[in-house]
Amino acid sequence: MTIFDVARNAVLAGFGMQEKVREFVDELVKKGELSESQAAKLMKEWADKADKGSSELCKTISDTISTTLDKMKIPSKDDFDKMNQKIDEISARLKKLEGGGGCSQ
Repeated sequence: MTIFDVARNAVLAGFGMQEKVREFVDELVKKGELSESQAAKLMKEWADKADKGSSELCKTISDTISTTLDKMKIPSKDDFDKMNQKIDEISARLKKLEGGGGCSQ
């Protein structure tokens, strides 16, 4: 199972859980055990906690991917950008040297 599969399953489970919580809260309202305002507050609290959990999951996945890429010695976009900048600097210096009254043979 890949990281993508784990993340996908977690997201799908979260959507399923959200629907189950909503059904449960709606049932409590129908039975008169919760008022509409209490139900709304409960759903908001649950959604806030779910959002926090999702953010933590995304950070964990991102950290895991970064660590894995570092271990595999795969260059990052930043590495490529730095390398391109150095190539541009060297090219500019070379053009300057070639165009600056070179020696005739």
